[in-house]
Amino acid sequence: MSPIIGREKAESEAIFEAARLMLVSARTAPKTAGIDHISALIIHGNTKDSIANEMDKTAEERRMKGFKRDAKNVRDSAAVVLIGAKGRKSAGLNCGACGYKTGRKFEATQEKPGRDFAGPTCLFKAVDLGIALGSAAKTAGIFNIDNRIMYRVGTAALKLKLLPEASVAIGIPISATGKNIYFDRKR
Repeated sequence: MSPIIGREKAESEAIFEAARLMLVSARTAPKTAGIDHISALIIHGNTKDSIANEMDKTAEERRMKGFKRDAKNVRDSAAVVLIGAKGRKSAGLNCGACGYKTGRKFEATQEKPGRDFAGPTCLFKAVDLGIALGSAAKTAGIFNIDNRIMYRVGTAALKLKLLPEASVAIGIPISATGKNIYFDRKR
């Protein structure tokens, strides 16, 4: 082993170590009734680029520049942390936010594919996803890893069936460069 570790190698190792810790943060984030329906992955290399390609395709189909802009961010990132939730599972609180009087009635309904996600989704599973995302982004920040929570990344990842158990997913691209690539973005 060389007694010298260069900046590029150190940064790459730090990014992936932070990504692993981001997955731990998502896993250990508080969840409604202590029931875990969160899934998470680290994606890099060709699979990361396939997400960006899918986002470009969506940008053209929908004529939405935001997908293309975010696809460039994904390509320029070292990796993406993908976090999803099984939103079709009821938290069992019978709050009615899903549109049904009970969790049982909610779970008995047929899943309906939407434009980006399948629904309906249990409000509390969506909240759990938000808490997991915030916890993961916080962990990246603690280690000075630039990141940005991006809904469009999750939509492309679900189309590619990267988290088949999730009905909703969001991506967090991560990077460590001399300037944060997720700022100064043009609409």
